[in-house]
Amino acid sequence: MKIVYSEQHKLRDADTELYGGQLVKPFERPSRMEYILARNEAVSAGPIVEPKDFGMEPILRIHDEGYVSLLQTAWEEWVATGYKGEAMASTWPARRMAQKIPDHIEGKLGYYSMANETALTEGTWKAAYSSAQVALTGADLIKGGESSAFALCRPPGHHAAFDMYGGYCFLNNAAIAAQHLLDQGMNRIAIVDVDFHHGNGTQDIFYTRSDVLFASLHGDPRDAFPHFLGYADERGEGAGEGFNHNYPMKPGTGFAEWRSALNDAFGKVTDFQPDALIISLGVDTFENDPISFFKLKSDDFTTYGADIAALDLPTLFVMEGGYDIDEIGINTINVLQGFDAKRGTS
Repeated sequence: MKIVYSEQHKLRDADTELYGGQLVKPFERPSRMEYILARNEAVSAGPIVEPKDFGMEPILRIHDEGYVSLLQTAWEEWVATGYKGEAMASTWPARRMAQKIPDHIEGKLGYYSMANETALTEGTWKAAYSSAQVALTGADLIKGGESSAFALCRPPGHHAAFDMYGGYCFLNNAAIAAQHLLDQGMNRIAIVDVDFHHGNGTQDIFYTRSDVLFASLHGDPRDAFPHFLGYADERGEGAGEGFNHNYPMKPGTGFAEWRSALNDAFGKVTDFQPDALIISLGVDTFENDPISFFKLKSDDFTTYGADIAALDLPTLFVMEGGYDIDEIGINTINVLQGFDAKRGTS
């Protein structure tokens, strides 16, 4: 399958992440893409294509205009205050506090963020914008008749809500792609998030809608980021009731249990009868991933790639998590190869 990729992701290269009480080099870093590209080159999984530029309109179909404006100007505002480090939130409109947008950049960052592990840096907006264009190009390939495509997005997107960033995510690439497909004439889209962490942003965006079915397999929020969303009783609201499905799982979950949840989610997808399927592809379910606690092995990714193909739907893979170890490349490409082998394509 075609792999959409842009070198613009390298503009997002933060120096700091707050992790375990320390400022460390972020786990989400440019070298993640190098592992995936190297593995693709080694096994020739698919040709690399450049993204098209679809402009701002598809982004603003999903995200709040004020929030997007903050992403565009945050670095300049931060520097203008005289602050020396990277732009990180330090205060939030918590329970029983005013939900008003401050004028000062420190307050604005807090208003529009969900967590403070993720710094905003000089190249963040350009990289996030490019990542969204990668996803849109993948969606365009699907709409144009390709049976599958892989949007090799970075930064990732599934934690980005309508008006919040965090979890390394700024624009919700999968959601933007889904809305684009709907705007281009499709009626129903299914999104299945196989990243270790709950796709809280995607859930937030589509929670009251019935034209997008969302299913997420993830670490139980009692034990895993983002902690405050992703419980099994979150089923959608209003018109969206019954179209949101969460599968939280405990530390040490292995492939048999995980795959059982995936098959249940796929049953929901089949009943929904979507025009296309989007897979939020995080490979941080791997047993040696540095910030996760599931126990999938590399061969398991090939297996579930074939499971996805068995749904026989136009399928867009959108890259999410999976962190800085060699197996991120092996596991990502294994999913694509498993899918292609089942479909009989390359």
